[in-house]
Amino acid sequence: MTNLAASPSPSPLHAVPLYQRARVPGAAELANIAWLAPLDAQERAAVMKDLKVVQVAPGELLCRVGRPATYWFGVIDGLLKMSNDSALGVPITFTGMPPGGWFGEGTVIKREVYRYNIQALRKSVVAGLGVETFHWLLDRSIPFNRYITNQLNERLGQFIAAREIDRMTDADARVARSLAALFHPVLYPGVGTLLRITQQELGYLVGLSRQRVNEALQALQDHGLIRVEYGGVRVLDLEGLRRHVQRVAAAPA
Repeated sequence: MTNLAASPSPSPLHAVPLYQRARVPGAAELANIAWLAPLDAQERAAVMKDLKVVQVAPGELLCRVGRPATYWFGVIDGLLKMSNDSALGVPITFTGMPPGGWFGEGTVIKREVYRYNIQALRKSVVAGLGVETFHWLLDRSIPFNRYITNQLNERLGQFIAAREIDRMTDADARVARSLAALFHPVLYPGVGTLLRITQQELGYLVGLSRQRVNEALQALQDHGLIRVEYGGVRVLDLEGLRRHVQRVAAAPA
């Protein structure tokens, strides 16, 4: 978890509420939903009837602290960030969410209000499954339950690791940890080996300036762990990147 130095300004492009802009997903968008294929015909039919997608503008909030959860969300395209409410003090960014990531299942399962904000860092396409359909799947689908269990387990490990790194002042370690988290193959299967992200966006996630992020990326590239490409970062050695984070975390202060 990191102090957020800056946030993208909300875009005035979309004055219409999100629910009014929602539409039926297309075939290509459905193909990017990993948990859909294992469902049986009746379950898929129920999901297709309920599932909606919406385009979210840069800076626009998808979820807000204190609001009740009405949908379980997933990123089809773009990049979101999870953070606390700035009214609570210094803004904290918990994690970024790239394509393929579904989030908020804990809040949806408990039917609670959100304890975090979800904001778009760039123009993004997000899918939403209604809370009642989500619980209906939990009650009848073993494959869906396995998916949710894996999500919760992997996310717990991710946040424990984030808490460990958050205690460090090493900027390179923060960038490396954030990249390793964003390339998580279970939580974010849509990323693959190339993450479409700018240095400014990565700076939003780790609480560093674009210049400091650039220095950290160059250092990781010099180690042969990543390659900075036009419009993104390609991971060359994910396990090596994770080991690098662990080595830095274990090093004496």
